[in-house]
Amino acid sequence: MLKTVFMGTPDFAVPPLAALFEAGYELCVFTQPDKPVGRGKKMSMPAVKEYALEHGIPVYQFASVRSPESLEALKAFGPDIMVTAAFGQILSRQVLDIPKLGCINVHASLLPAYRGAAPIQWAVINGEKKTGVTTMMTDIGLDTGDMLLSRETDILPDDTAQSLFGRLSHIGAELLLETLERLQKGTLVRIKQDEQLASYYPMIKESMAELDFSGTAGQLDCFVRGMYSWPVAFMQLEEGIFKVHKAHAENGSAPCGSIVYASPEQGLAVGCASGILVIDELQAPGGRPMSAKDYLRGHAVRTGQTVVRGSHD
Repeated sequence: MLKTVFMGTPDFAVPPLAALFEAGYELCVFTQPDKPVGRGKKMSMPAVKEYALEHGIPVYQFASVRSPESLEALKAFGPDIMVTAAFGQILSRQVLDIPKLGCINVHASLLPAYRGAAPIQWAVINGEKKTGVTTMMTDIGLDTGDMLLSRETDILPDDTAQSLFGRLSHIGAELLLETLERLQKGTLVRIKQDEQLASYYPMIKESMAELDFSGTAGQLDCFVRGMYSWPVAFMQLEEGIFKVHKAHAENGSAPCGSIVYASPEQGLAVGCASGILVIDELQAPGGRPMSAKDYLRGHAVRTGQTVVRGSHD
């Protein structure tokens, strides 16, 4: 089996790593450093590190994989191949030149569309009907290397970024094994990406999660699903900033951003450029996620008010 360096960090990267381990590849893992999370700032290790330690796979953590210490560790392992999946660092030419057979990336989009760090979220936000996974040869550009294999899946009407994240990670694991099998058989074909069909989307930030009700209700439904489960869409009312975990579009007409109704019987709805957005599940300031109807049984939200935008910045 090929000596394989696996570079990955979050949950998405665990199924591809597990597939390699179960298939008998000789592995070592490079992942991001542990980081503090939550209000208590407790140090938390990446999901890939957890899996690796549980299965006796050597783990290396460097703030920069391009550092002299990292390069030395990579060369000492002497990999045949390198695999990346949601690693979170840019690889240098020095890094890419170390494995004998190059570096293969597992990317969660149908390249050349949706290059960048958050392809799953943006595909949902943009209302795409299909997405998928592409394995590609990594080069020094951002997701610009030659494509190898791809597999598509439907984006269902109730899919969130989180549900799609899980499905695509398992598709990626299967596709990675097939890619490496073909590589070893000499049947893998490299396909140049068509730059005219390329699209790039940036990393998602918490500040980007604010709902803009000048869009249509359908667009905002996609936005809420794309922002779940991180950073979670939000809106600011007179009563405070509310996170919106789940919503759906309905027909109706009301001024953009105005509260159409707010009651335990009906729930909570906000006017959009076209249609209304019904808030199914929300999280009040300092509270926990709950259905909008349950929240409104114990709290009042003034009907007719207009959602505030930007004043929290």
